[in-house]
Amino acid sequence: MRRYPFVTVDVFTDRRFGGNPLAVFPDARGLSDAEMQALAAEFNLSETTFVLPPEDPAHTARVRIFTRKYEMPFAGHPNVGTGFVLGGSSGADRLLFEEIAGLVEVGVERDAKGGVTGATIAAPQPLTTGERFDPAAIAALAGLDPAEIRAGAHQPVHAGTGNPFIIAEAAPEALSRALPDTAAFRRMADAHPGLGGRASLYLYAHDGPGRVRARMFAPLGGTVEDAATGSAATPLAALLLSLTDASEARLDISQGTEMGRPSLLRTTARRGADGIRATVGGGCVPVLRGEANL
Repeated sequence: MRRYPFVTVDVFTDRRFGGNPLAVFPDARGLSDAEMQALAAEFNLSETTFVLPPEDPAHTARVRIFTRKYEMPFAGHPNVGTGFVLGGSSGADRLLFEEIAGLVEVGVERDAKGGVTGATIAAPQPLTTGERFDPAAIAALAGLDPAEIRAGAHQPVHAGTGNPFIIAEAAPEALSRALPDTAAFRRMADAHPGLGGRASLYLYAHDGPGRVRARMFAPLGGTVEDAATGSAATPLAALLLSLTDASEARLDISQGTEMGRPSLLRTTARRGADGIRATVGGGCVPVLRGEANL
């Protein structure tokens, strides 16, 4: 029997049972692709990560990220949580993860005594934007009235920094009432091949200067709602910066409240030579430790 230790971490929170839970396998050598996918389905979390030796010895690790149904090129809370775990075991303050979407830089956060408290990651790609969507179609995804999707600042848009989302602004009073309609998501994915069959909606509403509330729905991928979505937070921060003349902007994003798992994602977006890039960070709390027997 093969034994594979794992840990679980609540990410983007400073309290246990808040934030977004993540399972991390710190040494996944010997696991097949099918076994990784099966383990991710067994944990039934939004993502599970598997740490492997890097292809380039100058890097820290190769990290593979699986949802319940498929492998991801990049995701936010899995990188923050994996950085928290590896930062604690290695003592390093800067980590470099090889992923499908590119190289992910992780800064490990510590308290005054040197204990690891969280991490900040840099999204692997600058902001890219693609197809725009009719607000009425977005409203249908979330069970809202078309007038409750705001398009004054920007149209709902497919945007990403390594893992794309449909990003749309909602009226503040409507955000908490949003309820994903799986059939509408399927119709959207079928009608727009550029979504790759994985329509994921990131709805947000402004909540004061430098603050937004957000919710993420991806029922076709098995995540009806996500408690904290770092890979959607970074394109949102970059997109909002692109609407201004500023060179840099910070944005705090609250998510997960409606699920009873409040999360706080701290983002920074900056203009650079290759476009707008963004970082996202937050706290982490360890929860479980065990092993999988295969």
